[in-house]
Amino acid sequence: MRARIEPLGDGALLIRLGDRIDAALNARAVALADTLRASRLPGMRDVAPAYASVCVRYDVTAWTGTSAASPYENVAAEIGRLIDAMPNDSQRTSSLAGHSILEIPVCYGNEFGPDLDAIAVHTGLDTRTIIERHCANEYRVAMLGFMPGFPYLLGLDPALHTPRRDSPRTRVPAGSVAIGGAQTGIYPRALPGGWQLLGRTPLQLFDTAREEPALLRPGQRVRFRAIDAGEFAALAP
Repeated sequence: MRARIEPLGDGALLIRLGDRIDAALNARAVALADTLRASRLPGMRDVAPAYASVCVRYDVTAWTGTSAASPYENVAAEIGRLIDAMPNDSQRTSSLAGHSILEIPVCYGNEFGPDLDAIAVHTGLDTRTIIERHCANEYRVAMLGFMPGFPYLLGLDPALHTPRRDSPRTRVPAGSVAIGGAQTGIYPRALPGGWQLLGRTPLQLFDTAREEPALLRPGQRVRFRAIDAGEFAALAP
């Protein structure tokens, strides 16, 4: 699918690269976001990749009067030229792809993962096997969304795919590691949610006191490591 650029209200546009969850397509979206940030186009306020699209927010005044066209038409034309100049799909990888894998410690089951038994019933796997399989794969952050710092991770073992809960919880503890369909993710703070909870990490996914508030970024590689309650308490801030 050829990239489509469309307006997204005043001062924003959306670049659509496809319409499905696909690792190669997501890698292209993350690489495009890297390219747009590196281009330092005038008035660029924010670049946010998703599974198969990239949202760009820009200062309208930076693109006013540069031609007879509208600000949207001017910035869209420039972004279109950048897309056309990008390498072939096979070379479109995130700037984070070569970085070391970030290890995320997780205490699984019991009060940390109250849905682990339900996941076992759905998948037909015992809880030990579920934990081993969840820790065995390497994941890549596809996007941040839902709320600041919430990572949607690609790479979940198909045997662990589990539907969301029929009834969402009104409060999910911060750091909860969960499965929602074919995705796994981590709740950065306490909030409502309907994903199946299999564990919890003591790491802070989002902290405004840090220079980079979000611990994870799109394109980053991560792996989970099982820990016990004692190590969880020792690592908790």
